[in-house]
Amino acid sequence: MQRRVVITGTGVVSPIGHDTDSFWNSLIAGKSGIGRIESFDTTDYSCHIAGEIRDFDAAPFFATPRDARRTDRYIQLGMAAAKMAWAHAGLADSEIDLTRAGAIIGSGIGGLGTLEAQHANLLQKSPSRVSPFTIPMMIANMASGLVAMELGLRGPNMSIVTACATANHSIGEAWRTIKFGDADIFLAGGSESTILPMGLAGFANMRALSLRNDEPQRASRPFDSGRDGFVMGEGAAVLIVEELEHAKKRGATILAELTGYGLSCDAHHLSAPHPDGEGAARCMEMALRHSGLATTDIDYINAHGTSTPLGDICETRAIKRVFGDHARNGLVVSSTKSMTGHLLGAAGGVEAVACIEAIRHGIIPPTINLDDPDPECDLDYAPHTAREKPVRAALSNSFGFGGHNASLLFSAFHG
Repeated sequence: MQRRVVITGTGVVSPIGHDTDSFWNSLIAGKSGIGRIESFDTTDYSCHIAGEIRDFDAAPFFATPRDARRTDRYIQLGMAAAKMAWAHAGLADSEIDLTRAGAIIGSGIGGLGTLEAQHANLLQKSPSRVSPFTIPMMIANMASGLVAMELGLRGPNMSIVTACATANHSIGEAWRTIKFGDADIFLAGGSESTILPMGLAGFANMRALSLRNDEPQRASRPFDSGRDGFVMGEGAAVLIVEELEHAKKRGATILAELTGYGLSCDAHHLSAPHPDGEGAARCMEMALRHSGLATTDIDYINAHGTSTPLGDICETRAIKRVFGDHARNGLVVSSTKSMTGHLLGAAGGVEAVACIEAIRHGIIPPTINLDDPDPECDLDYAPHTAREKPVRAALSNSFGFGGHNASLLFSAFHG
């Protein structure tokens, strides 16, 4: 358990950028990726907005265009992020023991688009018209499986499904497996693509979504008194999680160190967080304990911050419970979901990348649209504009339906 774990590569496909650099530049510019949904007609829906990925071509990330067509969009996004992370880490030209290289790439829902399309074939045409690729395209583990096949990874491989905490759990379990000595390197993260009729209707009928349809770019407004729900997003992010000596041996560039991981359960409600943020607080405390850092060592928290009326308050309470006076004296919190929307099972992945880039560049991305802070959300949320500030350590929170909580703690690397 004394093995140190570092991050040596990242790959992102998001509503505000199709690679890490463009994603990061959009974040610090306060650019919103929210707009009116273009992929299907939303006339009969109460919500008409989301963070869609446009102009994305999956074919270059697969061996052949046919291989790409035989995958669900969530797999395509995950493969793209994984291939970019692999290249970013310099692994395309490295010789590593692939029996000690693994993948943990999760999805909160999996191939919902495939399920919708093939169910329509079943009902409107006949059972014989259902694609033989339906099951492997639909199941939530296939992004992880296909990435391993493409890259020849023969180490541990799994897919974690914990709703919006999926990517954080995936990265954290990669950290744990490396710590135990059962692997040296992982591709870890999450992928999601559910901006679809069923996904939109399901979340809208829960009254979970923002209905600020006339102002899409202003709809996701975490911690603001005018927030009225989250905005759906889609995308993927994959990190190269690697044992330190393994990374040094191959001459890798180390972006940050993954020093802590916490997880807990609210055991409270299907979709609502514990009102006191008790589970979220325990989750953050565990990540801190694993890291050996003090609360005052943390300079930035990338909040779960979904822009829901209850969720933002509960997370604020949890942060104050854990960080005490430091929560109001030096700690900066922001929600990048104000720009990307909520990427569900992929959210923790893109937000982990935001934390790593904040450490590398000494810039904290803002919470846009925070015009009138909720009185119960009374921390420093870096409103409107990015802030230059040295970041020694950053915590990333992800909390999912079912009460699943996961926190990751990244630190600036010191050899």
